[in-house]
Amino acid sequence: MSGQEEVARAALAEITPIATVGPLLDRVDEGDGVWTLSFAADLSGYPGWRWSVSVAELPGEEPTVLEAELLPGDGSLLAPEWLPWAERLEEYQAAQAAAGEIEDPDDESDEADDEDVADADADADADADDEDDEFGVDLDDGIDLDDVESAGVLAGDDDEQDEAEAEAADDRPEQPDES
Repeated sequence: MSGQEEVARAALAEITPIATVGPLLDRVDEGDGVWTLSFAADLSGYPGWRWSVSVAELPGEEPTVLEAELLPGDGSLLAPEWLPWAERLEEYQAAQAAAGEIEDPDDESDEADDEDVADADADADADADDEDDEFGVDLDDGIDLDDVESAGVLAGDDDEQDEAEAEAADDRPEQPDES
């Protein structure tokens, strides 16, 4: 094993378990005393990838590691190209719109279901129009708080309210006068 390979393997041992570094695949002279050594990557989930270590070796000096990295090789499994969220959202919305436009012309059950729902909604609307609640408030128009208060729902009977307040006051302990 050459000095370059020893230094490269030592550098890889600092960033990955040595068991993930396979045999030396190639050694490329990059010029100016720089060599790139490639090792097979024995990592599950990374078929075809390789460890790459660039080593500088100047005359009279020990080899020095410039960089070490994991790179894809030919036929490596790669992640898909990144797309911004806005583009992915547009594709999704277009697919949803296309799916909504496509209906099965032979499927009559959807039409029957739609008619049943429409009939039920119409019946509920008719019932609401015909009935007022027990206080004479028209449910379609919403509730007018003045009508409800005059019916005694919110305000209650004034005499009963006064009695309840008096009882609550009697139940409270007496407070000493702070003056």
